[in-house]
Amino acid sequence: MKSYAFRIVNVFAEERLGGNPLAVFEDARGIDDAIMQALALQFNLSETTFILPSTAATAQVRIFTPTFEMPFAGHPTLGTAHVLRSLRGGDELSLEMRAGVIPVSASADRWTLHANAPRARPVAASREQLAAMLGLDASDIGAKPLWVDTGSEQLVIPLAGAAAVRRCRPKPELMLEHATAGPAGDGSRSMAYVWAELAADAALVRFFFMKQGAVVEDPGTGSACANLGGWLIATGAARPRRLTLSQGEAVRRPCRLGLEVDAQDRIFVSGRVVELGRGTIEL
Repeated sequence: MKSYAFRIVNVFAEERLGGNPLAVFEDARGIDDAIMQALALQFNLSETTFILPSTAATAQVRIFTPTFEMPFAGHPTLGTAHVLRSLRGGDELSLEMRAGVIPVSASADRWTLHANAPRARPVAASREQLAAMLGLDASDIGAKPLWVDTGSEQLVIPLAGAAAVRRCRPKPELMLEHATAGPAGDGSRSMAYVWAELAADAALVRFFFMKQGAVVEDPGTGSACANLGGWLIATGAARPRRLTLSQGEAVRRPCRLGLEVDAQDRIFVSGRVVELGRGTIEL
């Protein structure tokens, strides 16, 4: 039996027991892919990360949901960087992920990642179909929905207002039909991100994904925040732009995410990270 140290952190947390929780294994050498996946299911958080050596960056990071590995995700990037700084020092880090090397920097406990350049593609579903998927009326769908990818492709759907964001009640069978990226028929790639402006510099957002046949809501989603930046670029929105995103309201895990799209169309996602506890797993 060997002991593996892990930490629990909350990301995008404005209060200690807010934010999106993450488990981070400090040194995953000796843990194979199947055990990483099993550990992610054991913790049953949105994601669990595993730190490994890298020749291309400060560290290599593997990211697993309870059901599959992700090439990139925002809150695992920021949370893992926070743990790495505690282990090795430094406010400027780079993390090697399947989506590429992601630069990350810190000011105290607030971390910022520089996302990949976005790719966008049209949505096949009609406004009526998307509205039915979300349990809304067609008039609740706002500007142009798009598939956007800054490391993890997701369906980004602007809504007509905050009330529509709060009314969303997604239907699993329609999520599978209209919100699945790629060929995964088990729903593991079914995700939808809805948002509406609260003010010129603020927005209310929610992120839904499929888990074991049910629709689950994520408290704080950095990859989707980056994809919203990609949506702003793809739709020709005025830039530079800074937004504070409120997420997690409906699941009582308040999150605050910072989004910046600068004049060079670079996308930055930021949030506060809080370490909550540490432990070991015997394998």
